[in-house]
Amino acid sequence: MDQNMNEKIGQLLEWYTDVYGKLIYVSQMNLPTDESQSKIEAEELTPLQQFKKQIEHCPNCPLHKSRTNFVFGVGNEKADIMFVGEAPGKYEDLQGEPFVGRAGKLLNQMLSHIHLKRSDVYIANILKCRPPNNRDPLPEEVEECIPYLHRQIELIKPKIIVALGRIAAQNLLNTKDSLSKLKSTIWSYRGVPLIITYHPAAILRNQGLLDVALQDFRGIAKYYRSL
Repeated sequence: MDQNMNEKIGQLLEWYTDVYGKLIYVSQMNLPTDESQSKIEAEELTPLQQFKKQIEHCPNCPLHKSRTNFVFGVGNEKADIMFVGEAPGKYEDLQGEPFVGRAGKLLNQMLSHIHLKRSDVYIANILKCRPPNNRDPLPEEVEECIPYLHRQIELIKPKIIVALGRIAAQNLLNTKDSLSKLKSTIWSYRGVPLIITYHPAAILRNQGLLDVALQDFRGIAKYYRSL
């Protein structure tokens, strides 16, 4: 700092002391309170992210006691195609994301077959918590959890919903019909066209289903282009 600047600072301090004395006043900053900070953070979240924050500690059914993570959903919040499975499995519960592990990798490959990426679609499950030992969802668990899926559909506004597997399809349509029968029709679910195909885990157990599932995916892409 040069001598001229030192002199100017000295003159300023001398003037301040003459006017205010030796006390130096500092204006109080309006620091955000915890409540106002939370409000700011909430305003920065998308409606879907806000909804996740509201329900991610859900205690409405006994599954919350055994879960590692609440598995909300993942993908493009404005996706035209939404995939819905039945419930999280072991790896989904550990990572907090639907369709990971081998089944998730296969789903990614099937999406690639119709020139889509995971980030182009939205993926969710009917249940947001893993049932013990990957058992089928119980009716009372579906009843508690499916309103969350309904809200996701309302916020995402997909043009097509794809049910992955028999359990997801039967719970969405409230039916006991076989998967082969359900696959033959384009249904409507909450005003959105619903297409049904195999769950990737079923394909891993029976490789013979892969060609049929890929044909289903090509049909999904063709139907989407026709909308």
